[in-house]
Amino acid sequence: MFPFSSKKQAMLGLDISSTAVKLLELSMNTGRAGTRYRVEAYGVEPLPPNSVVEKNIADVEAVGQAIRKVVKRSGTRAKRAAVAVSGSAVITKIITMPASLSDNEMENQIQLEADQYIPYPLEEVNIDFEVLGPSEKNPEMVDVLLAASRSENVDDRVAALEIAGLTTAVVDVEAYATENAFSLIQDQIPDYNDDFAVAVADIGATITTLNVLHNGKVIYTREQNFGGRQLTEEIQRRYGLSHEEAGMAKRQGGLPDNYVPEVLDPFREAMAQQVSRSLQFFFSSSAYNNVDYIVLAGGSSSIPGVSELLEQKMGTPAMVANPFANMSVSSAVKPQSLSNDAPALMIACGLALRSFD
Repeated sequence: MFPFSSKKQAMLGLDISSTAVKLLELSMNTGRAGTRYRVEAYGVEPLPPNSVVEKNIADVEAVGQAIRKVVKRSGTRAKRAAVAVSGSAVITKIITMPASLSDNEMENQIQLEADQYIPYPLEEVNIDFEVLGPSEKNPEMVDVLLAASRSENVDDRVAALEIAGLTTAVVDVEAYATENAFSLIQDQIPDYNDDFAVAVADIGATITTLNVLHNGKVIYTREQNFGGRQLTEEIQRRYGLSHEEAGMAKRQGGLPDNYVPEVLDPFREAMAQQVSRSLQFFFSSSAYNNVDYIVLAGGSSSIPGVSELLEQKMGTPAMVANPFANMSVSSAVKPQSLSNDAPALMIACGLALRSFD
């Protein structure tokens, strides 16, 4: 069940981040104009503080109740969901196996040989695999992507969904969900072609994740402790507000005149610096010395002016992600709210797309 399995049936994309649960349901219509997706339902529900710590669920009950609330508020009737674990919780390895093996034979062989690739006792991990295609070195062999995560990472998510009355249909990896959603935004990148290296910087509340894609596939992932919570805490400290009040003021405005020059501008600078630093790590560990485009995702990327600042600093064109740009929207969904939350819904969107695998 981890991470590659699915049947065609309505399935929710459910992104459990450190501060919120994000839900998305898509439908697909294939007509003369090609494939069009439609947003059927979506919702965002804040999580109680510390119920998810560094992408690990610390309070299954609290997360389950938040999922129950977001399901109810979104109005969805779907009962199956796809969730993801973070890249740092997953070991992936590409191995080669004889092309003549059936799926069952491959599975048995992987179980027998998995201890060569995975540094945990096998009874403590969930393993899955996906055949990528023929091996370049030997046409009688296939490249197989092996993915393994400690069972508790998967089990806690399954348990939280059960509390909300949902069944876990797919457990994916966040980087692959981002890769999936990227297919919806590549057309928005001017002159995009498969040779482009595109950096997707997902700036969440506490963690910034950089995924670099080449030919539409993730070739590099890095997580750093940095996010929008630092801005919320600075607003709290500077203006004597509670955490909730500071979060509200950050979104809705109404702060004193010195907020932009003294609080927001330095945070924007810090964001640009973090993305730039993550990219430097990528350049130093690969044969690349530049990327063709930067896409900003995550809740903090909707702060005005960030993409322009990054473009100016890095000399690389940048944009804020909107995976819904070419989608229609059900009458139950408020287009303005969806548009505001769009950059934060990349992972949920990639997961919701698993309905159509």
